[in-house]
Amino acid sequence: MSPSHSPPPLTRRPSEFQFAIANRMQCLVASDWDSVTAGSSIFLSRRYLQTAQNEFANQIVRDFGLIYRDGVPVAAVATQSFDVVGNQLIGDQLDQKIKLPSDWKRKSLSLLKRRIMICGNVHTWGLDGVAFADGQDPAKLWQGVADCLYRIRRANRLHGQTDYVIVKDLAASDRPAASTLGSYRYQAFETEPNMVLTIPQAWHSFDDYLASLTKRYRGAARKVLKPFVDGTLTISNIENPAEQADQIYALYKAVAARADVCLFSLQPTTLPRMAESLGDDFVTIGIRQDETLVGFVTVVRDAETAVGFYLGLNYQVNSNLPIYHRLLLAVIEQAIQWQCRHISFGRTALEAKSRLGCQPEATHVWVRHRVPIVNFVVQQLLKNVTHAEPPDRNPFKDVQ
Repeated sequence: MSPSHSPPPLTRRPSEFQFAIANRMQCLVASDWDSVTAGSSIFLSRRYLQTAQNEFANQIVRDFGLIYRDGVPVAAVATQSFDVVGNQLIGDQLDQKIKLPSDWKRKSLSLLKRRIMICGNVHTWGLDGVAFADGQDPAKLWQGVADCLYRIRRANRLHGQTDYVIVKDLAASDRPAASTLGSYRYQAFETEPNMVLTIPQAWHSFDDYLASLTKRYRGAARKVLKPFVDGTLTISNIENPAEQADQIYALYKAVAARADVCLFSLQPTTLPRMAESLGDDFVTIGIRQDETLVGFVTVVRDAETAVGFYLGLNYQVNSNLPIYHRLLLAVIEQAIQWQCRHISFGRTALEAKSRLGCQPEATHVWVRHRVPIVNFVVQQLLKNVTHAEPPDRNPFKDVQ
């Protein structure tokens, strides 16, 4: 009788799925991609990806994968691979964020000076790297996602050895299904929360939002609006961002320069390109002082969610006039006009966004290093990374 053998671990055997992988969206079956991503993020749509795939061509390697089961498309992935320096990932406040001895900090930074593959988009937030076909059980498909990411990583070795694979940004509700990634030596880590404003059915106009605020917060909002009532400032949609691309980009750069983490700054063509490809689902709102653009914000309609996307402002003008806060209110105004049910404001300026009525939504990423022993080091390192918590605040008369 031959001795019994336990089956090899998941990382050592192929999954039940089949794959189509390409670094150009046009190389995949369009109808299959559309059928899988129809209910997912707009940043996984072909209209967005086909125009975005040419940007940062010398810095970012993009790959797209369709996952099939018995010939039926059941999932899709979109990845970006690039080189980074460690302190870009952790930010400037390393000493405050990591409670480790100085020599460990130096070693951890050297470990992070590696090549990254992100399942998702480095310029956006939310689950925009994975989509599951309608009617499919995600818990049964994450094995296929892990297999597809492995194949992409191996195929890209000519561009450099991939050290970290990161699957971002999953909500708390995604965690049970995605726990399959743990069998592939991924580790889950909490990130900064996404600040989300829920829009009740009763809000049909921006005035309805203002009326829902308590006297204190409504007064603060009206103070922000005052310079626009007396004519000091004007606010309106920028119908053709390409015509003002230089002004928009200069304002964006002023904000990006202050960010703790900015892996890849947008290019001057990025926002005009998005405006063209997304059409009515993309709006650029500008603030002017004496006909000079001093601030802007972009808003993306992603099904029932409005995404407060990138913004820019003149900090000198903002020091005396409420440019930034008016841009945030403009996002709310646009979302209500679109009849969206949620606004995703992202992870920055937690204090200001909590005053609007935003609540934090927990998000996490899954991280894997190609060397198993380093997975343990990464796990210990990131356990010591902390992030700011938004204040517990409710500016509304009644709980929304």
